[in-house]
Amino acid sequence: MELTAKFLAQLLKGTVDGDENAKAAKFAKIEHGKPGTLSFFANPKYEPFVYTSEASILIVDKTFEPKQPVKPTLVRVENAYSAIADLLKYVSDKKKKNKRHRSLRARWFWSTRFGKKVYVGDFSFIGRHTTVGDNTIIHEHVYIGDNCTIGNGCIFYPGVRIYPGMVIGNNVILHSGVVIGADGFGNAPRPDGSWEKIEHLGNVVIGNDVEIGANTTVDRAQMESTIIGNGVRIDNLCMIAHNVIIGDHTAMAAQTGIAGSTEVGKYCIFGGQVGIAGHVKIADHTTIMAQAGIIGNIRKEGEVLLGSPAIPARKFMKSYALFKRAAEE
Repeated sequence: MELTAKFLAQLLKGTVDGDENAKAAKFAKIEHGKPGTLSFFANPKYEPFVYTSEASILIVDKTFEPKQPVKPTLVRVENAYSAIADLLKYVSDKKKKNKRHRSLRARWFWSTRFGKKVYVGDFSFIGRHTTVGDNTIIHEHVYIGDNCTIGNGCIFYPGVRIYPGMVIGNNVILHSGVVIGADGFGNAPRPDGSWEKIEHLGNVVIGNDVEIGANTTVDRAQMESTIIGNGVRIDNLCMIAHNVIIGDHTAMAAQTGIAGSTEVGKYCIFGGQVGIAGHVKIADHTTIMAQAGIIGNIRKEGEVLLGSPAIPARKFMKSYALFKRAAEE
């Protein structure tokens, strides 16, 4: 798709500095900009590349003032990072095929209910008494069990597995390998040291506008529901255990694991490989940095935590300076 600077300014509500007829057909990182590509500049540490970039078009903040001559045509916007996100979504939507049919090589039942313009790919299975909302795309080799409720505008990529009885809201994206609704890790010890499986009879309820990355698992509750709130973002290879509740608009990076019956607040941010023990509560707006371990309740909103067991990040860095110095003596 070829884009002109003039069109980009109109689309992103910006202005053009330079040739409004400059064209770009590909995206490139600012350090790799070449003629015919489009880049963006949002992080100050990348400013040196602004002056060496050969890109045809560069999206920048309106407030940016170059300190040296710049070759690319500049498209000035309110926020370059937000603008490039909007632009990538626009291009992605344009490239998507208008898939609106149900393959004869897929399987469903008379009791399965489809909304308008639903796509079902080859060899997918949709169970009895399951409802699928309007404009949902179910790619190839997806399994959806009986008695599920799927909202409007969802996208399920190949290899998604949704157990019976799950409830999924509108505009939910599940990437390949996601498993929704497997039994939780519930086992009771017997007197002889062996284990008795505890059955899980609940389900998973996923809110609206949620995206879950590849090979992430969300377990069903023992009773009631495991709940993923609206607007939650979960990266690849995460583990959400039974009876967990995740508040709206929380985001977590890859390899985060949350043990059973934990309640996570709204607008939290978890770095990669964060581990959270079971039966704890985490306040709204908590930030947990990479590889931190949480073993108790976080009651104060807005804390930034680091370490294992995690403590406030500033305290951890002071402690780190001490034990690093001790190791050098």
